[in-house]
Amino acid sequence: MTDQSGTTWPWPDFPPGPLGTPSPDLARRQAEGPMEPVTMPSGDRAPMIVRYEDVRTVLTSPAGSRDLRAAGLPRMVSGTGLDDDPAALINQDPPEHTRYRRIMQSTFTPRQVERWRPRAAAIAGELLAAAGDEFDVVADFALPLPARVICEVLGVPMDRFEQFRGWTEMFLSSSEASAETRAEGYAAFMAYARDLIAEHRTRRGDDLIDLLISARDGEDALSEDELTHMVFTLIMAGHETTASIIIRGTFRLLCHPGRYAELAARPELLESAVEEILRYEGPGGNGLLRLVTQDVELSGGTIPAGTVVLPNPAAANHDPSAFEDPSRFDLRRFAGATPNQQLAFGHGPHYCLGANLARMELQEAFRALVTRLPGLRAQEDLAAVRWTDDGLIHRPRRLLVTAGCPRTTPVAGVRCPG
Repeated sequence: MTDQSGTTWPWPDFPPGPLGTPSPDLARRQAEGPMEPVTMPSGDRAPMIVRYEDVRTVLTSPAGSRDLRAAGLPRMVSGTGLDDDPAALINQDPPEHTRYRRIMQSTFTPRQVERWRPRAAAIAGELLAAAGDEFDVVADFALPLPARVICEVLGVPMDRFEQFRGWTEMFLSSSEASAETRAEGYAAFMAYARDLIAEHRTRRGDDLIDLLISARDGEDALSEDELTHMVFTLIMAGHETTASIIIRGTFRLLCHPGRYAELAARPELLESAVEEILRYEGPGGNGLLRLVTQDVELSGGTIPAGTVVLPNPAAANHDPSAFEDPSRFDLRRFAGATPNQQLAFGHGPHYCLGANLARMELQEAFRALVTRLPGLRAQEDLAAVRWTDDGLIHRPRRLLVTAGCPRTTPVAGVRCPG
């Protein structure tokens, strides 16, 4: 199966649409086959849940387990993957998961995240100032921005970033990396995380690793293994998924130059615009598997106990029963009366712990773009842009742009015509 650029796509019966839009099969599935199986990159098949209310039901149900390690269960990718580690927060069920989240609940509050906003804004500005009048959004802005932010927030030296980025890409890939190679990469990544924690214990400060070390629920604290897995998760999810949304969001705005101009003229729409980008683009993937441990009733029928299903938040975000005209990219959708919540960060007990941090980074990324480069435009036909074809996250490989008019600063307020 190929996508719109002629490249191989690892989801053979659920390919993306033109310009990275939702699969052409999504509307049919939502209307006629809301639990129809899909073939995953591993080749295994599982029912994919695509309706908004059904996805919310599975994500909130106590019967939706993330323990997928039993032999013979469908896999997202072949070999060792993200679903295999029982100590990872994303793979835990209550009561262990509840305890883990409770200890960390004060670490990622909006108030805590606001401490890091000025630095995120400064990094975004520095990257654009260094990019020149023609640059690649992917390599020069979207990838380094969340990487630098997460490194500074965690207290991780940037000179090690390329190393752990390589580990991350392997775990987010559907490639045929051997089980041995994945296991070696995972062990190296975890050893690095342990070393970081040990270093922070000897020179305590106030970055995120220090906050995690200090996190308590009464006398209860994170174990050394839990700390290590949390650092691993933050490094992995804290840059690649956020970068993907910056890339896809910029691409979508350039597909709609009038929307970009509107946002440049009215930056007060940024918060609403980010929510719409999250709804429309999601994290660029199709979600995480759940093992249903008891029968669950959905709009399309009963999911029997013992079934592994794929609740797809990106599909749910394009459900016309939840969002009016979901194929319309509308920057004002979340500006007035609040519609249904977009599900890019998930829902229920596993709602993304770092959602406040990611949302802040996205706001500052797009604020920097539209205020400093109000005339930004693509250098090439957007229909010819090549997209990734070997990972669980789908995004443009590069996005060449030109500033389009004299650069400005947020203070100067100069606007391009139109």
